[in-house]
Amino acid sequence: MNKAGAKKIDLARALDEVQSGQDIYTSYNALEPADFLAGLHGVTDRVEGVRVHHFGVFRPYEFIANPSCKGRIIPCTGFSDDYTRDVHEYGATEFTPAHLHNSLVRDGREGNADLFVALASPMDRHGYFSLAFDNIIEGEIVRRAKKVILEVNPRVPRVGGYTEVHISDVDFWYESDTPLITIPDSAPDTADEQIGAHVASLVEDGSTIQLGIGKIPDAVARHFADKNDLGVHTEMISSAVAYLAKRGVITGRRKTLLPGKIVGAFALGSRELYDFLDDNPSIWMLPACYTNDPHIIAKNDRMISVNAALQVDLTGQICSESIGPTQYTGSGGALDFAVGANHSKGGKSIIAFRSTARGGSVSRIQSLLDPGSVVTIGRNDVDYIVTEYGIARMKGANIAERAEALIQIAHPDFREELTADAKKYKRW
Repeated sequence: MNKAGAKKIDLARALDEVQSGQDIYTSYNALEPADFLAGLHGVTDRVEGVRVHHFGVFRPYEFIANPSCKGRIIPCTGFSDDYTRDVHEYGATEFTPAHLHNSLVRDGREGNADLFVALASPMDRHGYFSLAFDNIIEGEIVRRAKKVILEVNPRVPRVGGYTEVHISDVDFWYESDTPLITIPDSAPDTADEQIGAHVASLVEDGSTIQLGIGKIPDAVARHFADKNDLGVHTEMISSAVAYLAKRGVITGRRKTLLPGKIVGAFALGSRELYDFLDDNPSIWMLPACYTNDPHIIAKNDRMISVNAALQVDLTGQICSESIGPTQYTGSGGALDFAVGANHSKGGKSIIAFRSTARGGSVSRIQSLLDPGSVVTIGRNDVDYIVTEYGIARMKGANIAERAEALIQIAHPDFREELTADAKKYKRW
């Protein structure tokens, strides 16, 4: 039997590797090992104190949702998702604040990575599997973990960059054919399209862009369709990137760092995106300690970062991860790219969001952030803020100028109240 055959096991045998007190790491996002996570609750009758480190999950796994798993399997994340939010009330999960560029691999726990379980492509003729969709910390954990188990799925493509794992670094592998996680293309409405047009007006040909996921980034991408020679240096490679690359808008010819390469730390989107990534030499999936390092980001001239916010106050403080004290998402790469773009030659950091939430009943621009809100991006690092009502420039503006500019791009229904509060709090 060859080396790969000798290491092949089934899922039940893989779950047998889970022992009390372990720190288990999994691959993230579209690369989450669905079969392993779906079966994990089945070991709770024999283990306790197992910490499962992930970065948000996309399926309703019982080890998170079932209260009987509390204390036996402890989900640990740096990005809150729909399922961890649902169980927040009974305290079954742990959240670690983190910037992707420097803490997930350096927070001291990776030395205790007892087990790493990752989704991967089938092995090629040279003995390499591909961790195609995600390289936030996966490559680092492969080197640190005491044991590595791969969930090998023929649906996973091969993607370039530091995604390869050789069979000699793998302890066990098993087969899966579970459909991959996909995010369907969105349908932006009029407000989203207006935001997209405003953002596009700030972007010149030859810029290097970073986009997230959702209706606003999708609308922004459509308004980039008449741009030329855009490059990509991003945290997430989305379906919008594939859309622009296929249309010849993204070429990377004028990039000052890794010209011609679409650089990202992970990919998440449609099946069409994954097909675009497959064996595409223009794609480099690199670790987040590189892609999200502000010093590296700033090496891209005309770097444009576009990120979202849940709430902004009249001084320009950005909350993009909590609703009051309740953790809603995570810091992700928002500050990494805001700082990097601000230090790029000709760069711009853009925060783009709809002016209201909850069906128009709440303004996202507030005189004060809600008590307990997390400030994801400090006001000193904010550049442009965009809503469907226009663009407000923060960099170089004093507090009175900021307040006035933000009120002008707030929803008209809230401008009078914001103006009164600006006077009350001596913003001018």
